[in-house]
Amino acid sequence: MTGMLLAASDFVDFFKRIGDALTSKIALIVYFAIVLVLLIVLVVRIALNEQNRVSELRRWQAARHANEKKEAVDDVKKELNKKIDGIDRKVSSVISGLEEGIVLTGRESGEERQEEKSAEETRGAEDGKSRFYMLTEIDKSYESYERPTYDDKITLKELCESFRNYSAGELKLYYDIEDIRRFIGAMAVTKLIILQGMSGTGKTSLAYAFGEYLGNKTVVVPIQPMWKERTDLVGYYNEFTKKFNETTLLYKMYEANYNEEIYVTVLDEMNIARVEYYFAEFLSLLEIPNPDGRNLDVVSDRREDDPKLLQKNGKLRLPTNMWYVGTANNDDSTFSISDKVYDRAMVLNLDKKATPFEAEGEAKKISSTHLTELMERAQREYEISDRNMRRIKKLDEYMIKTFHITFGNRIMKQIRSYVPVLVACGGSEVEALDDILSRKVFRKLESKNPVYVKQIAEGLCGYLDELFGEDKLPLCKETVRLIEQNV
Repeated sequence: MTGMLLAASDFVDFFKRIGDALTSKIALIVYFAIVLVLLIVLVVRIALNEQNRVSELRRWQAARHANEKKEAVDDVKKELNKKIDGIDRKVSSVISGLEEGIVLTGRESGEERQEEKSAEETRGAEDGKSRFYMLTEIDKSYESYERPTYDDKITLKELCESFRNYSAGELKLYYDIEDIRRFIGAMAVTKLIILQGMSGTGKTSLAYAFGEYLGNKTVVVPIQPMWKERTDLVGYYNEFTKKFNETTLLYKMYEANYNEEIYVTVLDEMNIARVEYYFAEFLSLLEIPNPDGRNLDVVSDRREDDPKLLQKNGKLRLPTNMWYVGTANNDDSTFSISDKVYDRAMVLNLDKKATPFEAEGEAKKISSTHLTELMERAQREYEISDRNMRRIKKLDEYMIKTFHITFGNRIMKQIRSYVPVLVACGGSEVEALDDILSRKVFRKLESKNPVYVKQIAEGLCGYLDELFGEDKLPLCKETVRLIEQNV
């Protein structure tokens, strides 16, 4: 009984000590400090919220003022345009009156005037000129056109050798026969060819020489750094002059639709601006299998005095006899060419100058119709062998498993188009495969992990030797080695 009383007494003392501690001065100070901290946090939070609200209000007011200014500027522009249109109509009326020998005053004449059409149509009727001056001149020049005599007996092999000899003999421009074959073979694959290489290796001059050889001068379009859209290439309709600002490229595209000449257009330093910007519409249209569906937007409508070949919807058919040859330099002043462009184009690397040699040659008049027939015939007669098709299939499976790179339908179609034509030009099937595989498949290794590519490089080169024969694909192996060395 005594033990229980002692335990109860200790228990009471324990709670008493706790009560004394909670009500001591130190405890009160702690309580006060905690309350003070909470008040400070609350005040800071309220201040931050108020600051954010004021900032949002200022941004909203700034945006509203900007919109008001923009609306005011737009209103001024509209008024100015109305006044300019009024002045244009008055000037046109004065000129018309002077031509008719009538001095117009501020009063209306007694005769009733016929109701005017729109200002731009009236001016066009008065001066008798279309808004497309250059294109309508082409229409006039082709009214009495007679088809010239073309050499329709030349073969692809003769074409390559004749062109090479002509360049050396007449222009003093020297090229290896392999590069000539690749250039002609590329024309069978796509309308866009990219020539890469160091400055001075003859990228632009190759396209220039081909135009001279055919008797149809090559058009050189110097690309400008600020180009971003299609109008930079083909021109645009000027709302002030009511005329279309025509470019040389538009002129040549329109002319090409009238004849069977082979046209070569050089996009000089094509990657000084972004190709996928200013050439985007061309890239999309050239993918359409049916040439009749490749129609480029020029204007939004068609008028009676517009050029004859301009369609009802203001579109112009892309000529099937025109090839676009872009020259590309890789330095700090240029943009890298995207995979979208590379996949749709054929790439030729001109990395070295050819050795000069003596030769004689003459220009040839070859029609685009005959050139197309030669390429189609080559694709039938020199179809890729079953053995090499099996090799390509195995290589495709290896690349998918090792690097997640596949040939794809587009690349396979390009291979089937390119290899037979290169054989018809005088090359061999394996050489042609080596060339197009290095440009179309092994180039994609540049976008993969370089350390991983370096680790697999030796095994990949060994697999190529095992599949096609030792050193049968030197260009493919060279591409792999270069990536390996750059790590």
